[in-house]
Amino acid sequence: MKIEPFGVEQWMNEWENRCEYNLAETCVESLTMRQLLEMTGQTESVLDDMLNIKMTYGEITGSQRLRQLIATQYASQTADNIMIAHGAIGANALIYQTLVEAGDRVISVLPTYQQHYSIPASYGAEVKILPLREENAFLPDPEELKTLVDNKTKVIALNNPNNPTGALMDEKLLHQIIEIARSVDAWVLCDEVYRGTNQQGDGYSVAMADLYEKGISTASMSKAYSLAGLRLGWIAAPHDLLKAIEVHRDYNTISVGVLDDYFACLALENRDKILQRNQAMLRDNLQTLDQWVANEPLISYTKPLAGTTALLKYDLPISSRDFCIQLIKRYGVMFTPGEVMRMEGYLRIGFANNKEVLAKGLPLVSAFIKALASELK
Repeated sequence: MKIEPFGVEQWMNEWENRCEYNLAETCVESLTMRQLLEMTGQTESVLDDMLNIKMTYGEITGSQRLRQLIATQYASQTADNIMIAHGAIGANALIYQTLVEAGDRVISVLPTYQQHYSIPASYGAEVKILPLREENAFLPDPEELKTLVDNKTKVIALNNPNNPTGALMDEKLLHQIIEIARSVDAWVLCDEVYRGTNQQGDGYSVAMADLYEKGISTASMSKAYSLAGLRLGWIAAPHDLLKAIEVHRDYNTISVGVLDDYFACLALENRDKILQRNQAMLRDNLQTLDQWVANEPLISYTKPLAGTTALLKYDLPISSRDFCIQLIKRYGVMFTPGEVMRMEGYLRIGFANNKEVLAKGLPLVSAFIKALASELK
């Protein structure tokens, strides 16, 4: 099976260990194990419990404790509607492997995480792109979606909150999309890995799994919970679909690590503390970014409503890849070029990782833009 190279991942793999100021990182600043244990208030007892964990495969679909904790994040899901996977990336891959065959139609928004169009295409599906346009605040247009669906449509793939734009679909728009999906009996897969990062309220957006009988939500411990090192994600979906996914999961997952499961439970049992920390960082850092953009005449953006990233539009006659490579080599600052997301003319910035890195990196980007603009005259 041939598949298109994963542009963002290849870029990150090549450059993230060669920069001084990583403004491409998409996680809220990762927690140390010490910080996580301190949040529990029971460091000694937790360590004692951990040392007594037997290193078996554990419960194959994820511990009952973990699945129940995840289910509480949803309005109408139970532990039986939750399946644990190797990150949201593993969750998404399992869903496509289960649902999509050659000849099916899959509709994916763009920009989005590349899995959602490249994996279905590799299976021989007909992939139709639903573009997210800046003039529409990077939100999907339901009328345009209607022109793309047909009776072969198997999956409509969304990303809410959106990576890389930070756009956020509200419940009204999601219901419009659901009615279109229902008209052709299609599944709606919503990658919700950034759920919990909204700039307003409690940080949570409504979940697709709670809205539609054929709705699927995927998420993980990586972004909103700052625990990417656990490599733990999940699927929230109808139980019958999870049973079908299990058939494929037996071949490529079996189970997640028992320690990953255990630490994810600790985090979710203390999620209010983690989310309070992370939402404060997100909101503070976005103010810093917003002020910087306002003072950069060659940079513009649609201000994110959620997520950890923003898509910056630049007004310079240079490719996004060349811009980013020169920025790293000359100033040590790393962005992600829009080219690797099929969004040439844009740059993705991760603004949620570390306030000090952001505060030091942005003035260097300003210096680079000033120098580059002079050189390109």
